[in-house]
Parts: sequence; structure tokens; C-alpha cells
Amino acid sequence: MAKICLCLTGKTLERNLDLLAKYRKYVDVAELRVDCLDPDERFLIRRFPEQAGVPVILTIRRKEEGGYFSGGEGSRISLFSKGLAFAEADRRKNFAYVDLEEDLNVPSLEEAARTFGTRIIRSFHNNKGVDDNLVERMKKLRHVGDEIVKAAVFPQNLADVLRIYRAAGETRDFDKVLLGMGHYGTNTRILADKLGSYLSFVSAKDEPEAVLAAPGQLDPKELVEIYRFRKLNPSTILFGIVGFPLHATSSPSFFNQVYTEENINAVYVPFPADSLESFMELAKELGIKGASVTVPYKEKILPYLAVQSEKVWALEACNTIVASPEGWMGYNTDCRGFSDSLLNFTGEKDLRGQRVTIIGAGGAARAVAAEVYRLKGKALVLNRTVVRAKRLAMAYKFAWGSADAEGAELMKRYNSIVIQTTSVGMEPAPGEDPLPDYQFNGKEKVMDLIYKPHETLFLKRAVEAGCAVQNGYDMLIRQAIYQYLFFMGTEFPSGLMNRIRMS
Repeated sequence: MAKICLCLTGKTLERNLDLLAKYRKYVDVAELRVDCLDPDERFLIRRFPEQAGVPVILTIRRKEEGGYFSGGEGSRISLFSKGLAFAEADRRKNFAYVDLEEDLNVPSLEEAARTFGTRIIRSFHNNKGVDDNLVERMKKLRHVGDEIVKAAVFPQNLADVLRIYRAAGETRDFDKVLLGMGHYGTNTRILADKLGSYLSFVSAKDEPEAVLAAPGQLDPKELVEIYRFRKLNPSTILFGIVGFPLHATSSPSFFNQVYTEENINAVYVPFPADSLESFMELAKELGIKGASVTVPYKEKILPYLAVQSEKVWALEACNTIVASPEGWMGYNTDCRGFSDSLLNFTGEKDLRGQRVTIIGAGGAARAVAAEVYRLKGKALVLNRTVVRAKRLAMAYKFAWGSADAEGAELMKRYNSIVIQTTSVGMEPAPGEDPLPDYQFNGKEKVMDLIYKPHETLFLKRAVEAGCAVQNGYDMLIRQAIYQYLFFMGTEFPSGLMNRIRMS
């Protein structure tokens, strides 16, 4: 099983010990990033392993490899020597590992390490992409057989991530650390065991005087408690969410808590995908059993489905896929999730007499329009691309217009309920507004399907005008409960929501 390694990047040894104490229950190993220490502190590193009380990696990372050490190689080698000098017979008092880059060939350091049981991690870092010859480079990296190979690469797209997983399959005959940095690579840190990776590196996030050791690292508590890292094994069922850019999603927190509470051997992982084709290949490679589909793929997923539910066929939008012997089966849980949430918000049994504006014409808007029509509401569809608004509106004999000043004027006749379905205003760009030309009068009931941030700029303007508002969190949970049925083949357990804690 992969171990969790906490990267210690504080400026002082005392601060690093404090960080280790805070997260000790979540980690197995610590990496002392000497390059992050204040210069005076670097001379005191020798006693750190004894003070830490856990196996410690000695690392002095150069700037060109993503670290902070800017001195010459001579001074860096001298620091390595200080860390390995005066080794104790009790190996717990020595550094358990030392990270030596592939081009650092100092036989005296290697001899000193091996003599007293310090295991060598032979590493390389590619901060610009994934090597074409990744497997070959990893195989050539070891100087002798007892070394651990470490390859840290930076995938630029999901196709690169697929190459990392395939490289893992070709390098299972030796101990290694293989990981993808950055947003695309976060799932490789969660699924380190599937990669056959010896370690998964984490950082203490949002801690004073401690920098993130590498892009894409998770907080140790997040890795253990949200992603159930210590419970993952070869039999774990893999689910996920696919979208782009996928910076803001609470679905992993929800589903993984459900699996924990129900003692289900499964994990739900985010897969940001610039290409749906790459995700489908990765899903096959990893054996993903089901996935939530979000922006911008709810419509683009249709050609990959062997079976479409009646709702998917009617809406031409799918937010849930499940693997079957026949291929991928597609479902839409947005409809029920939305209408349940909307009726609870408005306190109505249906939408008779309500005039509704729907902002957007994508996959989520299709589900919203279908439910507004089913509930007997009259609606106006606004979208930046008017052709898309017209196509959606005509299916239900709704009005349509453009998401601009002209559309804002039309809204005055369809503003008892306003439903914002686009991703405009979602993190990481919360300052955007999908329809800045519309001025709320305070009587509208406004629902924005975005839930991160909790209050979008659009909702904030509505609140300031005196409107009743609701973000998309309630809908998220309701549609996820329906997804559970398709993922697990059974109804969502009664009373379980009372035990789920969401932020």
C-alpha cells in the first residue's frame, strides 16, 4: 500500500515539527525540504529525524526542478553530507531516505547513505510535460537495484495523464514513486496505489510560513478523510466526475462520505478533462464503473453511450454514465434534482401561473426547461448564442432571446422566477455576471445552479435588491442522491443525509 508523505516546507525546523505534529495521524513519512529552510537552519538538520519520530526523507531541491535552492552544487552536496554525517546505530535517528536527482553522482554520499540504512530515492522532475520516453527513462534511472525511482511529471492534458497510468503498468517490477503534478495530475496522487507508487506526497495547505511543495498536492486530511486513501485497495470500485476545467465540485466530498458511512469499498475521484475522448480511454484503462458528467460534456457524451435513458434521449443531455457489458449507459438526474429543489425553494406544487427566465441553453438548461414545461410554467430562454436559445425554447413553445440588454428587457415579462444555468460566475472566475444588464426589482425568486462560490455575483445583486435566492447546492445533493441509485443499483439509504457533513 502506498504511504503518505508530508512535505515540510517551513522556514525553521521548529515550524516543521509543529506541522508534523498537527498532521501526524494522517501521514507515514515526512520529507524535510531543506531548500525551504532559512540559511541558518540548514546547518541543524542532522538531528531532525530523531525529533520527528517518523521516517524522514532528506531533500534539497534545486530551483530548476521546482525547488528553492539557489546555491551552487558544491554547497548543496555539503548540506547533504551534513544530513548524512555522524550516523547512529539506531537507524530511527538517521534520515530514512535521501532524494538524489538523476544527474547527482557523488559516490561518497551514496556510500554513506547505504552504510547506515538510508535508502536512496533517485529522482527526476519534468515541470513542463510528460516525457515521450517516460518508461525508458524510469528504467534507466536506478544506479543499483535497491534504489527507489521517482518520476514527477507535469501533464498538460488528460492524454498525458493516461500515459502516466500506462507507464505505471510497464514499471511494476521495481519500487517507484510516479506522480502527475498540477490540476490534471491530482487524481494520480489519490490513486497512487493503482499506479504502484511507493509514496503519495501531500502538503499542509494554508499554513503560515509553509509553501506548497508542488502543484496539485492535496492536504493530508483531505487525502485521508475525503478520498479514503488508507482504505483503497485493488478491489476498490472507482467512480468519478468528468468536466472542464472542474476547479469547483463538491461531488467527491458527498459520494466519498456516503461510501465511508455505508462501508462501501469505493472511491469517487475528479477527472478534469480537456478531451472527452481521452477520458473515455482513461476510464477503460482504470476500469471506472460510473461517472458524473458536467460542463461542458453533458451533450458531447451522447455519441459514447451504448444505451440512453428515455430522459437522455428526449433532452439530448446526460449527466450520469454507468459501465455495463453492453457499453456505457447514460442517464439524466438533473431533471428530478432541479425540480425537487425548485419546488422546495418556492413552496409551490407546480409552476402554473409562473413566468420563468432560464439563462443558458446547455445541458443543465435542457433539464431545467424540460421540468419547467412539465410543471406547467411559461418561460423565456436567454443565451449568448441566440440560435441555441431558440432551439431549446422552440421544443417547449417558450420565448427566447439573447443574454444582453435586449434580453434583459424581455425578462421583465418573465421574472417571477429566474434560473441561472451557465457556468458564468463559477470559481475560479467568481467576478463574472451572466446578465449584468438585468436589474432586479426585489420580487423575483432567483436560483443559480452554481454552488461554488456560495454566492455568485449574480445572486449577490439579487440579494441586494431584496430577492429570495438559492444557489445550486441543494440541487447538487438531490441529483447526486438519484445518481447513487444508478451507481450502486439500490435506493439511497434513508436517513443517511443526516450523517453527511458538507462545507
